[in-house]
This record gives sequence, C-alpha cells and structure tokens, in this order.
Amino acid sequence: MTRSGKLVWLAVLMIAALVAASCGREDDEGGGDPGITDDEIKIGGSYPFSGPASAYRSIAEGAKAQFELVNAQGGIDGRKINFITLDDAYEPPKAVQNARRLIQEEQVFALFNTLGTPNNVAIWDYVNEQEVPHLYVATGASLWGANPKKHPWTIGWQPDYVSEAQAYVDYLEKEQPGAKVAVLYQNDAFGKDLLGGFEEAIKGTDIEIVAEESYEVTDPTVSSQMAKLADSDADTFLNITTPKFGAQAIAAAHKLDWDVLHIVNNVSASKLLVLEPAGLDASQGLISTAYYKDPASGEWDDDSAMKEYKSAMRKYSRGNPEDPFCIFGWGAAQTLVEALKNMEEPTRQALMDSVRNMDIRVPILLPGIRVKTSGMEDGYPIEATQIQRFEGENWQLVGEVIQAPH
Repeated sequence: MTRSGKLVWLAVLMIAALVAASCGREDDEGGGDPGITDDEIKIGGSYPFSGPASAYRSIAEGAKAQFELVNAQGGIDGRKINFITLDDAYEPPKAVQNARRLIQEEQVFALFNTLGTPNNVAIWDYVNEQEVPHLYVATGASLWGANPKKHPWTIGWQPDYVSEAQAYVDYLEKEQPGAKVAVLYQNDAFGKDLLGGFEEAIKGTDIEIVAEESYEVTDPTVSSQMAKLADSDADTFLNITTPKFGAQAIAAAHKLDWDVLHIVNNVSASKLLVLEPAGLDASQGLISTAYYKDPASGEWDDDSAMKEYKSAMRKYSRGNPEDPFCIFGWGAAQTLVEALKNMEEPTRQALMDSVRNMDIRVPILLPGIRVKTSGMEDGYPIEATQIQRFEGENWQLVGEVIQAPH
C-alpha cells in the first residue's frame, strides 16, 4: 500500500472511531430520541404570556411548580424536567413558529399543554408529521379525541366543550325546561365548538336558542353585543367567552338589569380573574361546571392534595395559589409526570403508549373523576364534570358528577 493510501485508510479509521465514540456517548445519555438523556427531559409549551388571553399565563406557572417539586424530589428515574415555554400572544402564526423552534432548535422530547384551540389546530398537523408527543393541550375542543388515529400524537386533557354543553342542557331540562337561550360566543374554533355542542344537545328538547351574538378576540368590549342580547325574550344566557370578555359580559348583564339564568363556560369561571373584576354582586347565581378542586374555596383547606399544591406554588412559582388556572396547569403536569413514570423505555413512542393507556387518580381532581384512556379508540382522558353555582363568595358544587356521553 502506498504512503498516501495508508493515510487515507488511517483517516477512515479515525472518523469511524469518532462516530462510534459519539454514538456511545449518546447511548450513555439515555437513548436516541431527542430531548431525553440520563439526567434530563426537555418539555416545551407555547402560552399567551401577552395579548388578549394573557390571563391563561397562570397555567404555565402551575405546571412549572409541579415540575419543580418533582425535580426537588429527584426527578423521574433521576431525570430532571426542563420546562421550556415561549410566548405566542394567543396568535396561531406565533404558535406555529414556537412549535418549530421547540422541536427543531430546542429539541424537546414532547410538547405539553400548549394553549388555545386555534393555536393547537394550527400546529397539530406539523407536530404529528414530526412524530412528537403533543400532550394534554390546554383546550377542551372535542376534535382532539374525535379521531385519534388521524392525529395519534395529539391528546387533550380537560373535559371537552361538547360534553360541557351537554351538562348545561341536562341542568336546564331539570331546572328550566323550555328555556329560551341567548348566546354570546367567541368567533373561533373554541366558541363554535361549545355552541355547536349545545345546539346538538338541545335537539329533541323544548329548549331553543332565540338570539346569538359573536365577538372577535381582538374586540375591545362586548357591550354592544350584550345590549342586543338583553333586548331578546331570552330567560337564559349562555356565556361562551374567555376571561376578559367573560368579566365584561357578567358586569354588563348586571348593569343592564338583565334578570336571566346566567351560564358561564368553565374557562371563564375564575373567581379571581373573572368574577371579582366583574363584581361578586353581579356574579350571584352564576352556573358553570367544575372538574378540579377550587383553590379559592375553604372547602378544600384540609385536603392533602390542596396543601401540597399551595405549598409548592408558594415555593416554586410567582403565580397566585388561588388562581384556578394555576391549579389547572398543576393537574395537567401531574398527569404528564405519571405518564413519564410509566414509560417502558425512554422514547417518544413509549410515552404515547403510556398516555394512551392510563387509569389514574390525579389528586387535585374532584372526587369521582379520574384520568382514563384505553388505547387508540379513546381520545378523552377526563370524561366527567360537575355543575357548580356561585353563592356568596364562592362556588358551590351542585348534584352529582356527570359522566360524558362519549
């Protein structure tokens, strides 16, 4: 062999050795999938830290507190959770940018709890093409569980809006049969999903919708819409809004002296962020749904899960422990932690297998409500809720837990 040939052969051997060493180091760090090593799990989320839906930023604070508590206790099989969050201002194009950055640049193991129906609709095709877990999205849109085989890497967490609408119809049939309903709804996938569920649920009943008004998330107020609805002959008001507009609608109904049964959807049922700004006097008698324990109610002061949550929030987060969005994020994060613990191996596919086959009691959920999935035919982890009524200074649970009709 010539001298030049020996040099070429030596160079090939050196490159092969470097590749082998590199592969060895990668294996030592926990496997081939991005975002997980022997000592770290990268989780990414996109939230509206700014913009018209910034009240939801508290969800990330609650999730962060749960992950920090787990890390302080040693992590998951020695792996600490690195929670990377980006601001999308509740704008779908920014959510798309964030998803690409989190997957391509940050190399996260999974996306978690990204907020908003429009934003998740904007990213779920891309995320599923990349085969990245798109977990416990912070939206109750029914589409997340409607066809799991089409988007197998995506799953919701909370009860879906169609099931929530069915709970309101069940309540009206008992308490206000023949109700004439006026509806205010957000003109996007969120508002239309809950309204569509309500329209479907009232078929075959004596309940009818007599007036509808919509608003855009960029609108400054809903005062004109509320004035029109109050002029209808409705005896029931279905308020399908996000927090800013929920508070405006409650205050407007009170100012207009509109004496109707007022149903406010779960996402705008926060005492701290909606009812107090609207005025507690204006909020008396409101009806909504619940599925997790109310951190602002004294009912759960002695509950061990609530004590752990509030202690961790004070220690690891800047969020208000009484903010229900914080406890929402905490509960979703607890569910992810259990899914990570139950992975059979440190891969994205193993995580999805764990997520799709769960039956656990998340302590912060109301008694009688579990997180349960059973394979690819079941896309709804939480399928139960309970009616609540606002009385005095707090929400009061009404009746029994209602199972969804899925």
